[in-house]
Amino acid sequence: MLAIVHQTDAGPGVFGDVIRERGGTVDQWMLPQSAGPPADPLGYDAVLVLGGSMNADEGGRHGWIGTERGLVGRLLEQRVPLMGICLGGQMVAAAAGAVPRRAARPEIGWHAVEVTEAGRQDPVLGPLAPRFEALQWHGYEFPLPPGAMALARSEVCLQAARIGELAWAIQFHPEVTAADALRWTADSATDPDAIRIGLDPTALALEIEAKIGAFNDLGRDLCGRWLDVAAAARGGNYAGSEMTSRSEPS
Repeated sequence: MLAIVHQTDAGPGVFGDVIRERGGTVDQWMLPQSAGPPADPLGYDAVLVLGGSMNADEGGRHGWIGTERGLVGRLLEQRVPLMGICLGGQMVAAAAGAVPRRAARPEIGWHAVEVTEAGRQDPVLGPLAPRFEALQWHGYEFPLPPGAMALARSEVCLQAARIGELAWAIQFHPEVTAADALRWTADSATDPDAIRIGLDPTALALEIEAKIGAFNDLGRDLCGRWLDVAAAARGGNYAGSEMTSRSEPS
């Protein structure tokens, strides 16, 4: 498994735990700081593209964004099982033909998400129907890519889409640990989106502490279902140790 990481406090989180518990390994590639991946990205059993404070249309400020979008496009073409989360979801959607944009308003904190009729049939999102509460931290959104299926929505924007049978773009944060979520909250005084909505970091920290345990269970289950799809696509079994990355784990 390859995890494309954009900042140190936005790693694979509980997804990494689930992958390792099932006998897999996770190579983390801090793409903005590294000239190359630990191994050929097309050779992994699945790829996870994670979040970050940058935006998908800021290629002028972050030259690696164009490189990453091209890579994600190749992963889609080669049908490598793929999941993008928050910024990663926007990158996956962009590679599939959507144009990420600023949302009508930021979503930071806990927000209700409704699973669509199509989403109820999805092998990854379906068990979350009819609705669930998710931790969000974004000021951008991705529209539905051409030919993709809308799986879930909030009052503000699309929250999940499937591109083909093996790629998911997700806007909320099912992977986030309590430590990372609390770090984002502690740093919110310098976050333009948090400032824009008048975020109360103390109140949000208390809510995170109260809710993150159940939300992490949701995230672990979601990751497990995604691994099941990836395993079936690759002809392996993530319940054991048959499916691992092609290089040493970080």
